[in-house]
Formats: sequence, structure tokens, C-alpha cells
Amino acid sequence: MKTISLLISGMHCASCVGNIERTLKDKEGIKSININLATEKGQVEFYPKIISEDKIFSIIESLGYKAQLFTDTKNQNKTLEKKKEQTLSTYKFRFIFSLLAGLPVIYLVMGPMLMIKVPDTLLQYSILIQLIFTTLVILFSWPIWKSGVKGLIALRPGMDAMVFLGTATAYFYSLFLVVYSLVSKNDTPELYFESAVFILIFISLGKYLEALTKGKTSQAIKKLMGLGAKEATILKIRNPKSEIRNKSKNQNSNSQNFDYIEVKVPINQVKIGDIVLIKPGEKIPVDGTVIDGYSGVDEQAITGESIPVEKKKGDSVIGATINKTGVLRIKATRVGADTVLSQIINIVEEATNSKAPLQELADKVSYYFTPTVIGIAFISLIIWLILGHPFAFAITIFVSVLIIACPCAMGLATPTAVMMGTGLAAQNGILIKSSRALEMAKKINLVVFDKTGTLTKGEPKVTNIISIKKHYDQKYLLGIACGVEKYSEHPLASAILKEAESQNIQPINISDFKAHPGKGVTASFIPVGSKEKAKISIGTKNLLSDNTISVETALKIGNLEKQGKTTMIMAVNDEIVGLISMADTLKESSKEAVSELKKAGIKVAMLTGDNRIVGEAIAKEAGIDTVIAEVLPNQKAAVIKYLQSGEIENSEIEKFIENCKLKIENSTTRRVVGMIGDGINDSPALAQADLGIAMGAGTDIAIETGDIILMKSDLRDVGKAIKLSKYTIRKIRQNLFWAFIYNVVGIPIAAGILFPLTGWLLSPSIAAAAMAMSSVSVVTSSLSMKRFKVQ
Repeated sequence: MKTISLLISGMHCASCVGNIERTLKDKEGIKSININLATEKGQVEFYPKIISEDKIFSIIESLGYKAQLFTDTKNQNKTLEKKKEQTLSTYKFRFIFSLLAGLPVIYLVMGPMLMIKVPDTLLQYSILIQLIFTTLVILFSWPIWKSGVKGLIALRPGMDAMVFLGTATAYFYSLFLVVYSLVSKNDTPELYFESAVFILIFISLGKYLEALTKGKTSQAIKKLMGLGAKEATILKIRNPKSEIRNKSKNQNSNSQNFDYIEVKVPINQVKIGDIVLIKPGEKIPVDGTVIDGYSGVDEQAITGESIPVEKKKGDSVIGATINKTGVLRIKATRVGADTVLSQIINIVEEATNSKAPLQELADKVSYYFTPTVIGIAFISLIIWLILGHPFAFAITIFVSVLIIACPCAMGLATPTAVMMGTGLAAQNGILIKSSRALEMAKKINLVVFDKTGTLTKGEPKVTNIISIKKHYDQKYLLGIACGVEKYSEHPLASAILKEAESQNIQPINISDFKAHPGKGVTASFIPVGSKEKAKISIGTKNLLSDNTISVETALKIGNLEKQGKTTMIMAVNDEIVGLISMADTLKESSKEAVSELKKAGIKVAMLTGDNRIVGEAIAKEAGIDTVIAEVLPNQKAAVIKYLQSGEIENSEIEKFIENCKLKIENSTTRRVVGMIGDGINDSPALAQADLGIAMGAGTDIAIETGDIILMKSDLRDVGKAIKLSKYTIRKIRQNLFWAFIYNVVGIPIAAGILFPLTGWLLSPSIAAAAMAMSSVSVVTSSLSMKRFKVQ
């Protein structure tokens, strides 16, 4: 299986998209084809052993379109932008010259109607002038006729085919009347040159405005592309030989010991491992790790976080963010297409190129739309002739029906809204990978949170220091613990060291350190006011004799453990002097995020591999009622499946669910489950869920599996993503509604349904103006989304 991205030019409406997609889908070896009218890009999944890339290109070109491979390179994006600018200029040129060529015809026909004096000399040659200038308008609009003829010959007509049929009918029928009147020497009847002129002018204007507004919908992607730095300052060693000598003398020497020179290079010349210098106010050019320096970095452009983030040695930095204060030296870890910015751009583009189920419905309708409208136009022509109306009357209706119909509006309704919605999300640090994810987020009625690293910070923190003996206050206990634990490799030791550092407490001197695996540590120290060494023990109850722990102390330990806290006992010469408890604490945003989801009517649950006591303590603090604890990584996906449908995968899971006392409420509504996680063990559950949401600070595999990525790892963005999806889907439905209603109402009016009642007939010129404006109105509706505030 192979997937290629294509640039397809020559498409004019949703019917064009349908023509290409259906033709390719009928070919053996094509698994899927997805084309976006707004971006003129497509993705094809195919089996190379059955059908080749060249064959795919030739099929598309046989339909009258041009295709080329899109490799997502920066240069190709620039070329594409230039091409779009050229296309816009071409449409502008056609409109201006069509208007200039059409003005004499409009003047001669409309002048008398508007009480504008037309010289007799011009009136005398009016027919000849109309013929010449109408022909000029057609020549300026020749690409439309050419495209329309190709579509009719291939039996795959699109919007241009309808424009061609309408304008060609008006032009050649008028030409026939002119010739007939000359031959028969009769008075020239009413001509329809001005109808062809008006139609082509308005179509040219519509295409120009559509291209202009379509270009604006991609501003979000353009802004993202413009965020990156254009060049970087690389530090190069002035004398490489001195580096070897320095290294041989001092293996611990770091980067600043060497004699560097600053070299400015284009961003595409930066390589992994290069040392990059970033001065205050400069953009960080690539992703990297700080090897020297301290600064605050503005990451708002990437994560949406408004407050600058503190960066020091060992911290990661993201390309396209701004260094605010200090000087940083970083080691490049990701460059080019591998940087976070490039990945964000790719995700946003893939989302805009993907299709939501709503769009697939619109495409199906659009595929049959043009042939149906052509059929309605011919039926209307025949019916009015049968009813005894003049041929000229029937031709007017025939042309109006062809011209007013607009498959473009239906084709643009969804992709333009998706482009704006995903772009708006990206600007707020929320990456939505596909249109499907956008549509699914709206339907979520159950959100399942992973605990560690998602709801919690993912690292232990000292929560309580309890003094048991009078002379051992909290600061003294922490100083003793810090002195002992600085020699320990236990994961909880780092929490004690961090807490001591935050309180500026110095470790006491210890000796005779000894680790007791699974129990704790012991050491010797000299207590304050004593000259003799004492034995300090820090660890679990297993480290001490049961007789050492009093009932009162046991109760305190029990209360802490009920709160899900790991408690370490401190004893001096086997006499308990204090307790230190630690826990993985809740993130600041977790409680608010859960509350927002509940307010929106979404049920919330927690899924964790941790023990039930810890799980329930965190859940209670976060405001979550349902806790599914002690879940093995290979069970998580099965639990999600059970929550979705009530189906149990195997007997082992059945026993587990029974032990967890999980029950699916009887409901006709299927649960639509969103899973939020950050670790490798969450990836199967993220994939199984209807919507997988990965934390931006999580593992690569979790991010790859997730449908939505929260760049800031702020759980409040879950609610924002759901609100944004609801707004975008609402906008898509609004666009589709008006696009469909426009055609449902417009076509019957153009067919003359009101004529028997009111005597009013729709002019082809007005039909052309209405058709041109329908696409523009849909795209403008999507553009209004940029005013939406994501809160």
C-alpha cells in the first residue's frame, strides 16, 4: 500500500472533484481517493503492484485536469502560492477585459431601457457591434468554454459545462436570428447577446472573488508557515584541533570552553547536533535542547501559552518560539520537516485535506447535480414549448436554469469551514488531525482520562511533613531527609530533594549510608545538641519493628494512605520522629477541565493502572465519580470497547469488569468515548476510542495515535476543542443548508414556476449574478469564523 499527495489544477466545482474521485475509485488497485476543492490537493491510497503513479496521473489528465506529485516541501509550497497568485491575476484579467469588452453591448441594450441617450449612428450598427463585442467577451472567457466542452465530451459535465451550454445557446441562437433576418430580409427579432455577455462577466467576477476568498481561508496555514525563522546563528569551533586537545585534557569540558565563531546560515543548512546561538528577541530557529544559558521563551505562537516559559540547561525549546530575555545556546535535535512547527503545518494541512462524513454526502449530491440540472433545463425547454410559448421564451428559461445552478457552493461549504476551524485550533495550541476528528469531537458523551501525566503532573511531590517529636520540626526533618536521600537512587528521593531546594534548606551531613531495597534507607548523623552519632531510618513500616509504631502514629499513616499518599517514616535510633508523605499531585487545570465537561453534559471517568486507593483519591480531588483502577496496559483498549458498546472481548476482561463493578447504563444512545492519555500504554486505548486526545508533552507513539493533540498539555483545552468542533460543524451545516436551499429555490424560479402566477421571469443575467455570489457567500461565511473566540 502506498499513499501519495497530489496537486490538481483545473477543478472548478464539486462536480469536478466527484468526476476525479469516482473515476479513480472505479479503477482496480485504488483503495481510496480524497480531493479537497478549496486547497486543490488530494491524497490517493493505492497498490503499486496493480496500478502505477503514472497511470493515476494519466487518468486525471484524461478527464481534463492536471496533476503533479506534492511532496510537502517548503519550495513546493512557495511554488503553489505563486501559482495561486498567478491564477488570481488571470481571473482578475479575464474579468476586467470581459467587462470592458462587454460594456458596449450593455450600453446599446440597456441604455434605452435606462433612459440613456444612444446615438442613432450606434443604433444603426447595433447588431454588428453586439456581435463583435460579444465574440470578444467569449474569447476572453474561452477557458470556461473549453473546460465545459471537455466535460460534455467526457460525459462528466461540471459547472463550466452548464455555463458553456447556457452562453453558447444564447450566443448561437442570437447569431442564427441575425443570419436568418438578413437572408429573409425580415426585421431582426429580440437578440440574447447581452445574456451571454452578462453571464460570462458575472462568472468571471465570481471566479475571481472565489479565488480571492479561498486564498484567505488558508491564512491560518500561511501564518504557521511564516512563523519559522529564515536563518540561524551557528557556533563553529575556530580551531578544531584545539577541541581534541581540550577533550583529552578534560573529559568534562563543555561547549563554552572552546573558541567559537558565530556564523549566520539559512535555516535549511542547520543540521542535527549543531550548536545554535539565540540572542534576546530572536526566534529560535529549530527544535533543540538548552546546553547553556537561562531565559524566558514566548511559546504563544506554538502552544497558545501567553506567559513566557522559563528555560535553563537541559530544557527543550521549540523552533519558531521567541527568546525574550537571556542568551541561549542550544543543540539542534530536530530540523527541517521534523520540527514541531513543520509537524503542526502537516497536521493542519492533512486535516483540511481530509473529508468529514458531511462533505462526503455533499460530494455525492454534487456528482449527480450537474447532469440533473442539465436534464431539468431541457425538460423546462420542452414543457414551455408544448405549452405554446415562443422558442425565445423557452430558450430564456433554458439558459436561466443552467446558469443559476451552482455546485461550487456545495463543494466549498465544508473544506473552507474545516480549514478555518483547524487553523483556529492550531493557533490556540490544539492540533486536530482530520475532519473526522472535528466531527467526532462534537458527538462525545463520555470522556475517559488517564491518571498519571494526564490528570496529574506525573511526578511525586512532598505533600505533608508531620513532626512527631518536639525537637524535630518540619524544616529539621526535611534537612535530615535531604541529607540522606541525596545518596539514594529511589524515585521518591528526588521529590524530597526538590522540596528542600524550594525551601532553601541545606542537607545535613550524614555517614554510613545504606539502602534496604523495598524497605528504605539508613544512615548516621549527629543530632542538634548531641555529640554522638545517631541512626536515622527513612522508609516504610517494613523497615521498623512493629512495636516501634504507636497507635496514634499508625492512625496518622492510615489517614495519609487513604488520601492516596505514599508515606515514609523517619526514625532516630528506632524512635519515630516524623512522617513525610508524597503523592503525584493533580495538575492545576484538571479540576476546572472536569467541571467544564460536566457542565456541557459530558460524563467523565478515570482509567488508571494505579491502585484503587490512589485512583479514588485523585478522582475525588478532580471531581470524577467513576474510577476504573488497577488496569493493565493490555486491558485499557478492551475497557474502552466495553464502555463504547457493552461488548466484552474475552473472559479475562469479563472478570476484570466484574471486579471493577462496571456497568453500562441501559440506553438506546451508543456511548461516544473520548480517551485522553500521554503514555505508550495509553496508545491502544487512544486508538480504540472514538476520539483519541493526546497530551503534547506525552510520548511520540501516543501523539501519533491520537486524533487531537493538546500542545500545552492543558486539560482545559479538551473543552475548547469540543466547543470549537461544535462551532465548526454548525458552520458547515449552515453553509451546506444555504448552498442546498439556494439551488432548491433558485432552479424552480429559473424554470419559470412563478410565471403563471406573477408573469415574472428570471433574467439569465440576474441568474448569473446570483450564481456567482453563492460561492462567494459560502466562503465569506467560513471566513467569519476567525472572529470566534476559543474560551
